[in-house]
Amino acid sequence: MAVATDDTMRICSHCDRAIPSSNIDLHYAHCSRNLEKCKICGEMVPKRHAEEHFLNIHAPVSCSLCSETMEREVLAIHRGENCPQRIVTCEFCEFPLPAIDLAEHQEVCGNRTELCHLCNRYIRLRERYNHENRCTGIPENSGDSSRDVGVVGTEHHTQRRLPHDAQRRQPRNFSQRRLLFTIAITGIAVLLGSLLFQRKTESSQVHS
Repeated sequence: MAVATDDTMRICSHCDRAIPSSNIDLHYAHCSRNLEKCKICGEMVPKRHAEEHFLNIHAPVSCSLCSETMEREVLAIHRGENCPQRIVTCEFCEFPLPAIDLAEHQEVCGNRTELCHLCNRYIRLRERYNHENRCTGIPENSGDSSRDVGVVGTEHHTQRRLPHDAQRRQPRNFSQRRLLFTIAITGIAVLLGSLLFQRKTESSQVHS
């Protein structure tokens, strides 16, 4: 019934505990009559509480969120990390929703855009973190301005580098325009003078 270990202690063959040799018989009688070893965890439990021990400690339980059945020991981990109905938040808008719907929601939510106030560009929310690390703060239309400046500069440079023949032609064209303008003014003056002289002559004839 028991295995001797030394002169004063003996191991109970029912519960495997070390018991003083003088009490081993009494202990064994009480132990074997009232206790039994749990087949799952090996713990000695009162026989009258054996079923309660199994139900409270080892019996499979159902998750209240998804109704999946599992051992009680893993229920807490399941609810916190694995349950598809556990509530999580979207990393883009922080909206709470079941984990099973998260991927579809974030696929849509992450494609939304918002304005970057540094570079004046619209950035997808899923690219916002990387953009903030790379953003130089240069507005998007600055490139167009640079190109415009370049075009103006090129035109100015081209104008300064006109061929000498063209430069020589410019004063002659200007002189021709001045001559034509002078002739036109002279013609108008002569015409007005003639009209005034004619009216004066007619007026003199009437009075005479």
